[in-house]
Amino acid sequence: MGRLEIHNLTFRDRGPYSLQINGGECVGLQGASGSGKSLLLRAIADLDPHGGSMRLDQMECADVPAPQWRKSVAMLPAESSWWLDTVEEHFKNFSAISKDYLAQLGFDSEVGGWQVSRLSTGEKQRLAILRMLENRPGALLLDEPTASLDAVNITNVEQLLLEYGCDNNVPLLWVSHDPDQLVRVADRCLYMHPDGKLTAYGENDGC
Repeated sequence: MGRLEIHNLTFRDRGPYSLQINGGECVGLQGASGSGKSLLLRAIADLDPHGGSMRLDQMECADVPAPQWRKSVAMLPAESSWWLDTVEEHFKNFSAISKDYLAQLGFDSEVGGWQVSRLSTGEKQRLAILRMLENRPGALLLDEPTASLDAVNITNVEQLLLEYGCDNNVPLLWVSHDPDQLVRVADRCLYMHPDGKLTAYGENDGC
């Protein structure tokens, strides 16, 4: 794993944006509602049309199929999608999921057989994190990953995601509306202004 490099990224009349996130580093992103934080993550994940260039270590986004890029540069949306009946059907091999990961997020192996219809919003989000990590991504784009969680689960998710980044030398871009959370998790922070301008945390009285 290694560094995520974004050069002159443009989308929907916004940008250009250029930033680098080193392996094992967590960069926090704050900003007003509607400023484009989620759109930035979607563009980096190659989910929406964009200009500019992106590289993860030696892999260029433009040189690989979009699904390959998204497997390596994984985005966790604020609200996850579930389309089959049971939890395990949404995983490639649920039985191979780390029992430590399951326990850290408050589950055991029996959760694989649960009906999705019985899951709470918070349970869906924690399981979506496990689903994302199953692919062993090389970069994480996290859009309010703990917004639907209680205090205990917020702590557990923060710990798991930071440990994954540190242990695997994976860069993290973490969107949060909670400045206290970013103090806990981020090595440095960015602020997206209502006009889409991106500055270092605190510049131009943004925070």
